[in-house]
Amino acid sequence: MALIFEKKGNLAYITINRPEVMNAMDPETYQELSQAWIEVRDDPDVWCAIITGAGDKAFSSGADLRKTIPREEEKWHFWQTQEEQILNRGLEIWKPIIAAVNGYCLAGGMTLLLATDIRVAAEHAKFGLSEVKRGILPGNGGTQRAIRQLPYPIAMWLLLSGEWLTAQQAFQYGLVNKVVPLGELMTEAERMAHVICQNGPLAVRAIKELAVRGQYMPIEYGLRMEQAIGQVLKTTEDAREGPRAFAEKRRPDFTGR
Repeated sequence: MALIFEKKGNLAYITINRPEVMNAMDPETYQELSQAWIEVRDDPDVWCAIITGAGDKAFSSGADLRKTIPREEEKWHFWQTQEEQILNRGLEIWKPIIAAVNGYCLAGGMTLLLATDIRVAAEHAKFGLSEVKRGILPGNGGTQRAIRQLPYPIAMWLLLSGEWLTAQQAFQYGLVNKVVPLGELMTEAERMAHVICQNGPLAVRAIKELAVRGQYMPIEYGLRMEQAIGQVLKTTEDAREGPRAFAEKRRPDFTGR
C-alpha cells in the first residue's frame, strides 16, 4: 500500500508508505494521495489532518523519477487540470493540514510541504527543491509558493541551486513552526492538531480560506470577503455555542454546524 489513511476522532492521518525508496511518490502514490485529500475535504467529521512519511529517514524525496518523468503524456492531457487533484496542485481544502517532517523533504515532498499550513520537523530533517539538478522545474506550486513563503534570496537560492536546508535553517527562515527530536515529532503534531480542534471548526475553515485567498487579492477585496463570510458564520450553531459557553463559564461543545 503506497499510502496509509486513518481517522481517529476528528483527526485524519496520511502516511506516505514507501520507506524503501525514501517515500518517493510514484503514480499510484499520487492517485491514492488525491483520494485521501478528497476524503479529508469532504468528510464532515474530519476537522484537521496530519501528513507524514513512513520510517525515520524521509517525509518524501519527491517524485519517483524512474516511474514518473520518463512517461510521455498526450498533449490533450495538459488541459485536464482537475484530474487527480492533489493538495499542492490547487485542491482547495479549508481544514488545517499539519506536516510532520520525519526526514528528507525534497523536490515533490517539499512542494507538498509548501501546501500545508503548520509544520513540525525532526532535528535531522533536510529540505530542498532539487529538480533543477535534474534539468526540470519544481512543479505543483514549487516555483510559486517558495517565493511567497520564504525570503526572496533564500527562495531563489533553493530554486536555482537545488541545495538543501537543515531543520534549524528551515526554522530560522520560517519554513517550519518547530524543530523537535524525532521521538517527539508525532506527539507535537498531534498536540498542535488537538489545540486547533478545540476551536470552532467552521470558524477555523473560514479563517484559513480568508487568509489563503487574501494573499492573492487587494486588501479592499479581502476585507469585503471577510465581512461576507463573517456574516455567514454568525448564522451557525457553533457561533451561538461559543458565546453561550463563555457566559456559562464552560468549554464550548462545537459540532461543526
